[in-house]
Amino acid sequence: MASSYFYALGRRKSATARVRLATGKGALIVNDRPVTEYFAGSKYLYNELVKPFTILEIDPDKYMISVKVNGGGHASQVDAIRLGISKALVELNEDYKATLKRAELLGRDPREKERKKFGLRGARKQRQFTKR
Repeated sequence: MASSYFYALGRRKSATARVRLATGKGALIVNDRPVTEYFAGSKYLYNELVKPFTILEIDPDKYMISVKVNGGGHASQVDAIRLGISKALVELNEDYKATLKRAELLGRDPREKERKKFGLRGARKQRQFTKR
């Protein structure tokens, strides 16, 4: 990884992604593995990852992106990485902020799994109430 980089943190559900963005040869590394290997070659997940670049009409091959992600499933990990990449691009150039905000790529999705409550069948499900 290059000595000068832009760092950002992205989260979604229980997934946390630490993203480093630097100018370079255009590699996207997730947990020390190429992105095609980590996400099993899924074209949809890759397109979601590079969405900030496509919206800004930037070639992602101009940047070296290194990501450490943990928690959650693949879909929430991709959303966390996408948010981290968007935040890192704003760190790189403040002019990108308006475009990414309009595309709703800078907002964190706050929905998390609700915990199970004691005495209930799940997070909310209760026994049926009878009035009479």
